[in-house]
Amino acid sequence: MKFRTDINGLRAIAVIAVVLFHFNPSWVPGGFAGVDVFFVISGFLMTGLIFRGLENNNFSIINFYVARANRIIPALSVVCLALLVFGWFYFTPLDYRTLGKHVASSMGFVSNIIYWRESGYFDAASHSKWLLHTWSLSVEWQFYMIYPVVLVLLKKCMSLTNIKRLLVVGTVVGFVFSVYATYRWPNPAYFLFPTRAWEMMMGGLAFLYPLQNLKETSKKYLEWIGIALILASYAFISKDNLWPGYLALIPVLGAYLIIIANRSGSLITDNVVMQKVGLWSYSIYLWHWPVVVFGYYFEMQHWEWIGIPVSVVLGFCSYKFVESIKFPALASISFKPIATLKPLWMVVSIGLVSSFVFIDHGIESRVNKRVVIAENSALDRNPLTEKCFYSPTDPVDSKPCIIGNKNNIKAIIIGDSHADALSAGVLSAFNLSNDGVVAYLRWSCPFILGVKNKHYPIYNCTESNYKEFKEVTTKYKNIPVFVINRTSSYIWGQSEKARITDNNSPGVYFTKPYNAVNDTLLNEFTNKYLDTICKLEKTNPVFITTPTPEMLFNVPKTIAKLSLLKDKEENIVLPKDNYIKRNKYVLNLMDKAHKECGATILDTSKYLCDDKACYGSIKGHPLYYDGDHLSVYGSKFLTPLFKSALNNHNRNLNGERS
Repeated sequence: MKFRTDINGLRAIAVIAVVLFHFNPSWVPGGFAGVDVFFVISGFLMTGLIFRGLENNNFSIINFYVARANRIIPALSVVCLALLVFGWFYFTPLDYRTLGKHVASSMGFVSNIIYWRESGYFDAASHSKWLLHTWSLSVEWQFYMIYPVVLVLLKKCMSLTNIKRLLVVGTVVGFVFSVYATYRWPNPAYFLFPTRAWEMMMGGLAFLYPLQNLKETSKKYLEWIGIALILASYAFISKDNLWPGYLALIPVLGAYLIIIANRSGSLITDNVVMQKVGLWSYSIYLWHWPVVVFGYYFEMQHWEWIGIPVSVVLGFCSYKFVESIKFPALASISFKPIATLKPLWMVVSIGLVSSFVFIDHGIESRVNKRVVIAENSALDRNPLTEKCFYSPTDPVDSKPCIIGNKNNIKAIIIGDSHADALSAGVLSAFNLSNDGVVAYLRWSCPFILGVKNKHYPIYNCTESNYKEFKEVTTKYKNIPVFVINRTSSYIWGQSEKARITDNNSPGVYFTKPYNAVNDTLLNEFTNKYLDTICKLEKTNPVFITTPTPEMLFNVPKTIAKLSLLKDKEENIVLPKDNYIKRNKYVLNLMDKAHKECGATILDTSKYLCDDKACYGSIKGHPLYYDGDHLSVYGSKFLTPLFKSALNNHNRNLNGERS
């Protein structure tokens, strides 16, 4: 096939958008659609290779695979190897272990499946995944593996003309399925091959049904329309849209029109800048995302102004010194030539190294013990409540967790994920061989009667709270109740990086959702909260914990990185004024609950803060397993608080009896 400068320029249009989006989404909100453009290009080129071979009766699936491996694997291998070497010196064990897993999945071209199972593409956690962008390479490779086999098999039972017609039907069916799956299963739909195959098949149709004898004017208009569609998708689509639903047709159709226009000499695509970027596009794509993550990992400010040029330079070097190497095709299809394929050995060797990194837990022996201790705090969660820590979508009839002696219930813990995080401290106040504690734990569900969570089905939080309230006030009457919620987050927002002054969209409501905090919501929240505590206090002694200080950073990760990079003990602290400012409304609300309802307030800040600061770690040992949830180690700093409250309650109770 003659080199198509228009397609090379289209590659540049795609990679520029992807790079700009990843470095700063506000610049090109829909820049991720550049990947869809790449898919169309791949479908066009691969369909051309396969059908020309089928028409000449000389198509070899093995040689096709080898050609794809020679094209894709060397540059990918260099990126993966560079990350493994870099990570040896600069990654904490957990991060290095994760990298090992991701390198192995990328080299095995199954990373799209791995990332689908881990989190969404646009989630904040994605910026810690150095090879997230390889999901698209995995999708393309899966297409390369399946597509030629299907076409060769079809060739045995039908004519090429009918195969072409079948591909038209398959493309339409694939698009309809993609639209449905995107709405039904949005996260897997983004990453997986079945919902992306139609985009590559669309490129195939551009090869199979070209427009013949088009005038130059018609070509120009087709190209302009195609470019307009692609740019419109970049400008008006964003990560808030479900993808790749019906909206994906916009950039896909745009790429299709540019390809069938087949216009050489275009001012837009056939200029020196676009041609160079197009030639380097694969390597730029490979290198840009690790550069993006580098900026996040080391918290670089305004990193895009440095990161983008660095990505282009690395892409150029990769193209010149790696991609330009011509690996030989197979001399014959037999064991020895296949076994000596260099790309195959790249996959095997890097796959083995990365698998060892994963299996050996990131090779902890290469770092000092402080790093390991700090990082392991991320896993320091209460195993006793694991069996009964429910999600907002779990059934309302989920049973409470009884820990310890179920025949001698001494206390009840009720609340959200912060209740679970503090549970180890509460439980440590009891002798669980003699005493029992009941736990009602449901993350993102504060224990406030009538509350609704905007992000989950209404009935779950609302009905579970009413069910638990009824059970506590009847079955466990007179038993002390510890009410523990991350109350401030439901009003002001709960982003780990959100600053104290941010006014994020409230996460809960009672009558109707609110986009911002207002007096109506605060009055409603106050009344419902006090109503819940006062009603509960009528039958049970109520202990309310003040908010746990939120550190704004992932404490274990931050401490581990500081210990690794600076090789010294450092602590994470939050100014006490920030804590008070963040929680001023809630602290006043709890004071009202004490005065109006008689609830006892347990001040966590007396054990986690001093006059100037709240501590996320002590002597380099994290008190949290993330940015706001106390670890088991940290929660046990509050055990004296819970013991003191229970002792006072028992003394008062004994005094009343005497």
